[in-house]
Amino acid sequence: MKEKVIYYEDELNDDFVEGKIDTVKIDGNYKYIHKNPIWNISAFIVYRIMLLFPAYLYSKIKFSMKVVNKEKLKEVKDKGYFIYINHTQEILDTLLPTLFCFPKKAYIIAHPNNVSIKGMKTLNKMLGALPIPGDIESSKNFLDAIQHYINKKNVIAVYPEAHVWPYYTKIRDYKEVSFRYPVKLNAPVYSATITYKKNKRNKPKIVAYIDGPFYPNEEIKVKEAEKLLRDTIYNKMIERSKENNIEFIKYIRK
Repeated sequence: MKEKVIYYEDELNDDFVEGKIDTVKIDGNYKYIHKNPIWNISAFIVYRIMLLFPAYLYSKIKFSMKVVNKEKLKEVKDKGYFIYINHTQEILDTLLPTLFCFPKKAYIIAHPNNVSIKGMKTLNKMLGALPIPGDIESSKNFLDAIQHYINKKNVIAVYPEAHVWPYYTKIRDYKEVSFRYPVKLNAPVYSATITYKKNKRNKPKIVAYIDGPFYPNEEIKVKEAEKLLRDTIYNKMIERSKENNIEFIKYIRK
């Protein structure tokens, strides 16, 4: 890869993924939980058969990906949990929770764009996209769905940085808003930090570090617990990000 330079202004809001999508508003009619057996069988086939092996091949062929400490996820194999990941790839990031959390199914809290793409809406829903709600009624349904899937011992994946910064090797600042979910449900939390190294062909190699489980502190106020959990995950990601040893894209603040 040739070194590229990107100039940014705002860590929280700048987005460097090309393309425009007519975003659909997620309202109270959006179905987060599906009970139709035909839909669920189709979703199983798409997720387990059509996605898993191609996702594994893609991660290995393009990125020679290695996962460190994946065995830590077995410590909560009888529970649902949350996993927080830094956001550095447009395609691979839709696949990482599936690869990390197998055999559990991972649902990804996602921008509504992911269920707004023509021809991809149903597929992305079957793959586990949980779009951020757009009103009060859909917010209730969204929270009910998160609780439902955690109770079913599934995984909720979160990209707290919200926007993709390709090949970024640091950890961007992010808010604690997404940590209200594990605090409310007193669910275990993991971090997965994506780091980049140069392989023998001078191509990007990804090493992902799994850390946890971390638990919400039930002895303090909810807001304090959210911030404490956020800081714990953030600091662990900062620590792991020091494992990066190459910059394929240099990011410079304007």
